Amino acid sequence: MKILGISAFYHDAAAALLDKGEIIAAAQEERFTRIKHDASFPTHAIRFCLEYAGYSINDLDAVVFYDKPLLKFERLLETYYAYAPKGLFSFLKAMPVWLNEKLFLKRIIYQNLGNIDEFDKKKIKLLFPEHHLSHAGSAFFPSAFTEAAILTLDGVGEWATASIAKGEGNNITILKQQDFPHSLGLLYSAFTYYCGFKVNSGEYKLMGLAPYGNRQSAGFANYSAIIKSALVDIKEDGSIFLNQQYFDYAAGLHMTNDARWKTLFGFERRQPASLLEQHHCDLALAVQTVTDEIVIKMAMEAQRLTGSRNLCMAGGVALNCVTNGKLHEAKIFENIFIQPAAGDAGGALGAAYTAHHIYYNQPRTGPFLQDALKGSYLGASYTDTAIATAMKQFNAVYTLYDNFEALLNLISTLIAEGNITGWFQGRMEFGPRALGARSILADARNPKTQKKLNLKIKFREGFRPFAPAVLAEDVQEYFELHEPSPYMLLVKPVKKSRQITAPVGYANLPMFDKLYFQRSDLPAVTHVDYSARLQTVHKETNPRFWQLLQAFKKLTGCAALVNTSFNVRGEPIVNSPGDAYRCFMRTEMDCLVMGNLVFYKKMQPEWKENKEVVPD
Repeated sequence: MKILGISAFYHDAAAALLDKGEIIAAAQEERFTRIKHDASFPTHAIRFCLEYAGYSINDLDAVVFYDKPLLKFERLLETYYAYAPKGLFSFLKAMPVWLNEKLFLKRIIYQNLGNIDEFDKKKIKLLFPEHHLSHAGSAFFPSAFTEAAILTLDGVGEWATASIAKGEGNNITILKQQDFPHSLGLLYSAFTYYCGFKVNSGEYKLMGLAPYGNRQSAGFANYSAIIKSALVDIKEDGSIFLNQQYFDYAAGLHMTNDARWKTLFGFERRQPASLLEQHHCDLALAVQTVTDEIVIKMAMEAQRLTGSRNLCMAGGVALNCVTNGKLHEAKIFENIFIQPAAGDAGGALGAAYTAHHIYYNQPRTGPFLQDALKGSYLGASYTDTAIATAMKQFNAVYTLYDNFEALLNLISTLIAEGNITGWFQGRMEFGPRALGARSILADARNPKTQKKLNLKIKFREGFRPFAPAVLAEDVQEYFELHEPSPYMLLVKPVKKSRQITAPVGYANLPMFDKLYFQRSDLPAVTHVDYSARLQTVHKETNPRFWQLLQAFKKLTGCAALVNTSFNVRGEPIVNSPGDAYRCFMRTEMDCLVMGNLVFYKKMQPEWKENKEVVPD
């Protein structure tokens, strides 16, 4: 049975293909169009999935869209009616889009599929599971668990903003859900907006800003109290009630009522290009702490309702790796699996899984060592010949290594000498994290690495942290973690033995004075609170990356590298060899490795393309 899952028309459009319950391919549309968070119909992603598998659309048994558009339209109408006459302008702006695009989604899907390939409509079933069921399916069905509690949290689907479910065998039962407008995802996005970051893409910046907050300060304590007294009422089961007097997202064009927030917190909404100040850091820490509390309460309720030892998580909030780390520490569950493409992109995969197991009642296969996602390496790959052919348009200069061990030794030495290296290997990752297929690598021991990466490679804010990739066998030597973390979705403390004690008064230092104090013997990946968002690298899922880490360990004694996504600010992670070479030449990366081809910056012809970086 061949099933194509699709997500589109909100953000992070994607496609995923299952064959007999096995995931064959999955990719986000942004990787092909080069439009970050591209929400358009995933034509390129669908074409890739089909071509990778060698299928036509006529070969498919079903095409599955990740939510129910009519139910979402019902929520839209009821919300505007409830808030009328407020929100009239927003209503008039939204209606043409809904009437022209989303309300007649069946027709639009058929039309777009027809642009890819001719097919017989009568042969293909078109299915529409609910949004949070798609999220739940994306987490539970590829997990290693035969049964589990499932927690989904995001902004909003049709009506649901969070759900608790039980997964057993090939079935999922929704036990409890939180409905719009009360949403943890939208609460966090409101603070993202108020701190000057872009909603639906800047939430991870708010998460990265939070550790610069001062828990001992009056500001943090005050903001935390205000959030819990004025904005959100947190129930014991983790459900929440948001005071809509302070929010504008339900029927307006913005996230917050800025005038009322200014009265609450004592400062205006930060403009995107303006200076970050301590009160922004303290506010970010306050909402992060509240988020941790809500998710932990919700997880406790999920455990109470299901009695399970296992938890699966999905939805955009599940990408908050700080909260995930706190949940892991709380030990409510023995085992936790978080879908690596937890946001809307993963909804495509969940829709396909849900159709296969629930609609068609197909049994699950397994058990799996970790999960069925193959390390999330589900995208396009390129042979050395294809890479070399693509490089002809640039007149690029490279050296081809027939001996992979020699290449590993060379790259290990270059990284140890301080060279920033693009690493383009195998199948592209599915989801927002680079996991060693489309990565930029650097020496985590070098105190200059973080600043260089942020300012000269990524062209992004200097406070942004970088993640370590570490050999799975050696993770306990560096971090307080005893389980795998293959998808870079847990924040855990750096080992005490590796930490450098902060000076007296460190918590009260200005933001950038904190940033450039060396906190451990892995300064490039140790955040200001002595934590790190880490990835464990496994021989079974990414043998080439694992071998590189082994070679680096043999050379330096260190089994960890900085691993950041192969892109610059405002652009998606690279997909093709051409994407990689352009990014390499537009930044101050020192070398690039694609397959067995090595490119040195100093040997390349002069680069004449525009170097301007697209802002977030």
